Amino acid sequence: MNRRFIIITIIAMTIALIGLMGIQIYWIQSASAIKEANFRRSVNEAMVKVIQKIEHIEKAKSMRAGQDERVLSFSRHLPYDSILSLPELDSLIRLQLNIRGVDTRYEFCIYKPERQEFLMERSSVFRKELIEKGNAFVLFQSDIYSSPEYLLIYFPREKQFLLTELWGMLLISIILIIVIVYSFTYTITIIFRQKRLSEMKNDFINNMTHEFKTPISTISLACEALGDKDLRGSSDMLENYISMIRDENRRLAGMAEKILQTAVIDKGQLKMNMEKTDLHEIIQSVIRNLRIQVEIKDGEIIRNFMASRSRIEGDKVHITNLVYNLLDNANKYSPRKPAIRIHTENVSNGIVLTIEDNGIGIGKAEQKKIFDKLYRVPTGNIHEVRGFGLGLSYVKAIVDEHHGKISVESEVNKGTKFKVFLPFVIKE
Repeated sequence: MNRRFIIITIIAMTIALIGLMGIQIYWIQSASAIKEANFRRSVNEAMVKVIQKIEHIEKAKSMRAGQDERVLSFSRHLPYDSILSLPELDSLIRLQLNIRGVDTRYEFCIYKPERQEFLMERSSVFRKELIEKGNAFVLFQSDIYSSPEYLLIYFPREKQFLLTELWGMLLISIILIIVIVYSFTYTITIIFRQKRLSEMKNDFINNMTHEFKTPISTISLACEALGDKDLRGSSDMLENYISMIRDENRRLAGMAEKILQTAVIDKGQLKMNMEKTDLHEIIQSVIRNLRIQVEIKDGEIIRNFMASRSRIEGDKVHITNLVYNLLDNANKYSPRKPAIRIHTENVSNGIVLTIEDNGIGIGKAEQKKIFDKLYRVPTGNIHEVRGFGLGLSYVKAIVDEHHGKISVESEVNKGTKFKVFLPFVIKE
């Protein structure tokens, strides 16, 4: 996949995501502003009704006291506590607010700014908030003989109330934003994963072509030599050609088998022949097969079998392949004088096999990927290291099938240590 195309796609998706989130936030803000405006309007309507009710009660009581109706139109004669009590005023305010759907805590007072006097108040706790943040409504506007007095009302939980009114929209918006962000992240992850898989597939095809080409060329040359009477030579030469063909054919079969095993693992069709087997015997067998390759490089394999109990339940063939892959990697990635240490020890319910080398090591970034199929650790200038990137993924699959665990510790240019835990008995 073209790198430029991926970058353009990511930029386009990012812009679209930011745009969608911006639109969503804009609509939330608009809805919040509308809710707040409706709240203010409802409070204003309620308090207008309350003031009208207070003025109506005051006028009625003043007339019963014998006041002239013409004078009543321009002044207030009764003190507020004579018009209605604090509980009555509280009930009147609550009734008018509830009628308009404003069901939240409130504080109120009747305040005279000229004397900074609270003529009537529900509580003295919120005096500052009532004066600085409260909604003010003029009482007895027609009173031309007195300085103005105000009915102040303050809502301590106004923001919470408005958020409660908007919670449905907010919840849906948050869910939508989370879904969009998750989808965006997932899509980007898939794009990069597909790109990496594409690169790994191309590397695998190139490696496979190279790996198969060498033995095929060798067999082809040997066959040509056997077909040429002048090149056949002695019986020793003939046996040498036949042995060469046999070895290369075995190598081809081994590579094909490794690829087929990976396909079987991917399909979940890997079958295990579980039986009691001795891990130490398996390790000894693998060492015999690899010793020459290690000694050619002037290296050595050091054994330290500390496990007193080495018999486990497992598939002998696959465990042999597991050990072979780890030892082979330790040899291949130790370019000079390999020092491969094999250590075993018992733990409470199984055995731990440790294989340590003094090779080129694995970087921290690569350690998380080494068990992925087709992944090969970059080897810098060591171009002779061959493989398909299937060995460690196969090892991990075999360990998992035996209900074990595998871990790696490594430092670049200092070596690598693999630890494999295998249980004595596999519990279903």
